[in-house]
Amino acid sequence: MLPPALDMVRQLVATPSVSSPDDRFDQSNRGVIDLVAEWAAGLGLAVRIEALPGDSGKANLIATLGEGEDGLVLSGHTDTVPYNAERWTDDPFVLTERDGRLHGLGTADMKGFFAAALHAIARFEPGQLRAPITLLGTADEESTMDGARALVRKGERLGRYAIIGEPTGLQPIRKHKGVFYVQVTVGGKAGHASNPALGVNAIDGLLRVLGALQSWRDTIGERYHDDEFEVPTPTLNFGRITGGDSPNRICAECKLDVDIRLLPGMERPAVVAELRDVVANALDGGPWTFDVAAIGGYADAFGGPSDTEFSGAVETLCGCSAKTALFGTEAPFLAELGLQTLVLGAGDIAVAHQPDEYVTIAAIERATDVYASLIQRFCIEST
Repeated sequence: MLPPALDMVRQLVATPSVSSPDDRFDQSNRGVIDLVAEWAAGLGLAVRIEALPGDSGKANLIATLGEGEDGLVLSGHTDTVPYNAERWTDDPFVLTERDGRLHGLGTADMKGFFAAALHAIARFEPGQLRAPITLLGTADEESTMDGARALVRKGERLGRYAIIGEPTGLQPIRKHKGVFYVQVTVGGKAGHASNPALGVNAIDGLLRVLGALQSWRDTIGERYHDDEFEVPTPTLNFGRITGGDSPNRICAECKLDVDIRLLPGMERPAVVAELRDVVANALDGGPWTFDVAAIGGYADAFGGPSDTEFSGAVETLCGCSAKTALFGTEAPFLAELGLQTLVLGAGDIAVAHQPDEYVTIAAIERATDVYASLIQRFCIEST
């Protein structure tokens, strides 16, 4: 018997599972995985915990009820982003209820999902299922997406359909932008600031690069356009600049970190190659060296499921049309495994990654009903 959904969310929030490319903040997700595995096993699901390669302390969870290959996967990530405790009204690891809202780190993104999914699964007996229902919990979606990558490397067929429970206000997402990061490094030569001729200032070179990238941003906005998105063009955000060590020294190296959001159909390697050409042309004839490299994790753009019957059925069950999203998810990885995939979950993406993040009790209850309807439709009524 499952604990009440509220108690489940409380326990999940109290179990830290921050993932970050910065080792100072990165944590194991095993505490969350073990909790979800215990609840799933109590419902009779066959549970597998698969450690990620290396000694990261990270793992994926695959828990299945029923037999066969063409069932429904309910998928969520078990990690959260880092947090600034001083900006929270209450302890981010203590679930706090105010005005029907459940505040806590990861409530919307996306620990509340596991409570809703498990309570939906609990409404069914194995003998009712004509196709299996699988609960998937992944590691490191908020940083490297190594959990999803591990699934793709293994290549196991997990089912025919997938719902990723990211916070969408329970409106299905059928396609979303991709995201990846690029670091531009400009090299110069250190020297005494009293005489510019004694060195080569890397910041001066980066100023040229910034102007060229701003022009290129306008160019790709004209080349790629999709009015189905709230922001219909690719975006280029200059997120961080670092360089130099003292006002009285000529800066020998400067780095620019860029966030790039791609539309479906755009390929990361081609974008990086074009960026390299832009930087090379900006610095052509100057004394600087440079490098352009993709860094960190990434999520490709997601063009949506090819099975329109699946999308239509989910829209009918939700009572609303599918939309697009600017944020990235693990959908491209599940699609690579052959799963017809949509994103659908309780909560609002606008409160994710924010102090005082929350999901409402009503939204979790509604998500439970929606997931149960999806199980009925895709695991019982059809195969």
